Amino acid sequence: MTLFGRGFRTLLRKEVHRFLRVAGQTVLSPLVTTTLYFLVFGFTPGAQGGPVAGVPYARYIMPGLVMLGVVTNSFANGSSSLFMMKLQGTLVDLLVAPLTYLEMLLAFVLASVVRGLVVGGAMWLVGALFTGFGVAHASWAILFITLVACFFGTAGVLVAIWAEKFEQLNMFPTFVITPLTFLGGVFYSVARLPSPLREVASINPVLYMVEGLRYALLGQSDLSPWPALTMLVFLNVCALGLAWRWLATGYKLRS
Repeated sequence: MTLFGRGFRTLLRKEVHRFLRVAGQTVLSPLVTTTLYFLVFGFTPGAQGGPVAGVPYARYIMPGLVMLGVVTNSFANGSSSLFMMKLQGTLVDLLVAPLTYLEMLLAFVLASVVRGLVVGGAMWLVGALFTGFGVAHASWAILFITLVACFFGTAGVLVAIWAEKFEQLNMFPTFVITPLTFLGGVFYSVARLPSPLREVASINPVLYMVEGLRYALLGQSDLSPWPALTMLVFLNVCALGLAWRWLATGYKLRS
């Protein structure tokens, strides 16, 4: 059996087509939400709070909004399909297909990365209509979005394997992703926080992701992008390794 052969390409194509078939929900909906965020937080009188680090507020929050869309959509893509297959009992057919566990995992994760890149790129275009199309470091932006989408897509796979009910599946985005993103410097500069809130915020991993993308898009940020890059590589290795282990051992999949 050839690694990354026809079976892998078929599963990857299926997962990509799955979210593209409902583009109104998976792509258009985040764009509408982003537009509303810009209108409410970026241009409403009294809500802007003036420039941040010399950058107009609407432009300052754009990287955080893009990251918010990438995080939520890559996680949703990684978790929804696998969980529905598990719930409907069709995942067993996939487990006995001529696919290695690595191919199966990477097909789900790469589809999440594609969705993250599509949504992130579209959200950036919407934001650029309000704030301008300049990008300080395009390669950094693509790298950060890809690594973030890969991690949260893998996290979606892990939660889908672990969850047994819809309530459990929804716990992670509600009680983990949403608080971390909204407290991760999306709408404010962590440098303006008083102590000890600044020290508390510094342990939020999403803050480093947001600041990494902010550096890539604006050319400046409160934190160096290198710790963010190191953290993302480490998180991806750990998450991918654990997801592969769960698939290989059939954890909560064959019972």
